[in-house]
Amino acid sequence: MSSVDLIEIRVSEDVVRVRHRTRELAVQAGMSLIDQTKLVTAASELARNTLEYGGGGTARFERPVSGLKKGVRITFEDSGPGIADVAQAMQDGFTSGSGMGLGLPGAKRLVNEFDIQSKPGQGTRVTITRWK
Repeated sequence: MSSVDLIEIRVSEDVVRVRHRTRELAVQAGMSLIDQTKLVTAASELARNTLEYGGGGTARFERPVSGLKKGVRITFEDSGPGIADVAQAMQDGFTSGSGMGLGLPGAKRLVNEFDIQSKPGQGTRVTITRWK
């Protein structure tokens, strides 16, 4: 792995910073415009969740390489209330807030790899990877 950096997510402007950094790394990895857009959309949703539901946290960016494949991996982490039922939260239509409930499952559909770890009272970590 090369090039690891971190963005603190504390205010709504930080979500915009996450979007911009995601786009930069996707371009550097040589992703098509469609793949860039999918990754930026997923990252934006997860950054917003980190801020709104997790009370803020971090986005850690990595540029993994696997053989000839290049990718972008982003890990969103917060110390918020966590998710009581991850399986339920991953179902289309489920929402714990005022949204449409498309966030987590929608983000999962937009990337190649998706991992979520959450414990009530301890926070949530979501890692996404998109490969070129």
